[in-house]
Amino acid sequence: MKVTLNRVNDNYHFEAKGASGLPVHIDNKTGDEVHGSSPMELLLMGVGGCSAIDIVLILKKQRQEITSYKMEVEGKRKDLKSAKPFEAIHTTIHLEGAIDEEKAIRAAALSFEKYCSVSLTLEGNVAITYDIILNGKKIS
Repeated sequence: MKVTLNRVNDNYHFEAKGASGLPVHIDNKTGDEVHGSSPMELLLMGVGGCSAIDIVLILKKQRQEITSYKMEVEGKRKDLKSAKPFEAIHTTIHLEGAIDEEKAIRAAALSFEKYCSVSLTLEGNVAITYDIILNGKKIS
């Protein structure tokens, strides 16, 4: 896997592209005019996107009817001498539809513990936890 980054302006705005050729804009959040997401935001998006795809795929294979899917991903950072890496990431998965509770719980567990390459890449360095809200009720 390979991505390329090209600088767009005289500051910190970059355009990144992977194999799909679709652009992703990256920028430093300290400027007056921001043109993209920060690298740390993109990392959180990667965790969320990876597990969301897994969970939807698993539930669809089990013929569960998903009418709405939303996820919030929050990162807790620690201060080091020169950086602020994540020490914990917590996701809240909001599912709606005709979905069996046990299947939703199992799909999330499979994603975070077995299938999500992004979460597994961070394993050992970042604690990743999650809650599941199914049709407005917290089930895990």
